[in-house]
Amino acid sequence: AAVDDGSSPVIQLLSPFLFFGRTYWQIYVNNNGHLTFNQPSSAYVPYSFPARGSQDIIAGLWTDLDNRQRGVVSYRQYTSGNVLTRAAQDINTHFPNLNFIASWVFVATWDKVAYFSLTNTETSFQVVFISDSHFSFILMNYGEIAVTTHRVQAGYDTINSTHYIVINGSNSGSSISNLRNSSNVSVSGRWAFRVDGGQHISDGKVFTFP
Repeated sequence: AAVDDGSSPVIQLLSPFLFFGRTYWQIYVNNNGHLTFNQPSSAYVPYSFPARGSQDIIAGLWTDLDNRQRGVVSYRQYTSGNVLTRAAQDINTHFPNLNFIASWVFVATWDKVAYFSLTNTETSFQVVFISDSHFSFILMNYGEIAVTTHRVQAGYDTINSTHYIVINGSNSGSSISNLRNSSNVSVSGRWAFRVDGGQHISDGKVFTFP
């Protein structure tokens, strides 16, 4: 809904999502650019990761966004079709030798959303959850990102910060537009993470823009 600091209703997942040892069957898409599992969040000022807090949070771009003025926040789940095929191709490219076959994809999109009090700005990004009920991955896709004086952050943080990611530059509003040119998988504007708790996880690191 177009509500300042709003959230989606609780979304029942069509497949369980394993996030660093915890299995979730529900999620909330929060308008201010992040996703939470146990309860919605209206927080518009990001805290710094690692926070060593009490919740798992995935921040595509956590900042003060306002979809009342401009843009659309949406989400969709897939359990069949071309989206699963594409997801499997991407994961097998980014994480070779897994022979991964996607069975479920959840896509949350912030499309041309304005920053609060800056109605002429547009910021676009996606957070994509991909799973086969055993392996779990998160893709963060960045389009045009407007610079801002608001506090910002992108990445994720787990309960007690046992695993966390801060995408470098994502905590600076003046350089945030560089997200569309950065990557950890050699695809401009894309960051990919394995988050089920298995190997090949780059946690606790700050990535550098190429």
